[in-house]
Amino acid sequence: MELKEYFASVKGTGILSTADDKGVVNAAVYASPHCLEDGLVAFIMRPRKTHENIILNPSACFLFMEAGRMEGKRIYLTKVKEEKNSELLFSLRRHCKQDESERKEDLYLVFFKVDKVRNLVGDQEV
Repeated sequence: MELKEYFASVKGTGILSTADDKGVVNAAVYASPHCLEDGLVAFIMRPRKTHENIILNPSACFLFMEAGRMEGKRIYLTKVKEEKNSELLFSLRRHCKQDESERKEDLYLVFFKVDKVRNLVGDQEV
């Protein structure tokens, strides 16, 4: 099953883990990624620790646990680009569709290539 189909059909909780240039790790709760037609996945980020880390170190891992089950995916990622306050970003927003001009905080759409996908448990690559 492709990631786009998977995330469209399965509910659960996601954790995006990043590390800075010294290897200090951070983990944050994130919604499912936006799966794009070119095979990239994207996350909308605020200017917080996760975004700071991804600027310093392009590697990340998104762990997704399906609701009520001990199943899911571990998706290993490498950042390839980002956009700030772009039209695409605002068109992808699932929640909080309020007028962003009311906010003082920038938003970033960060694009990743998928390096590897593994099941939540075990070493099997999917």
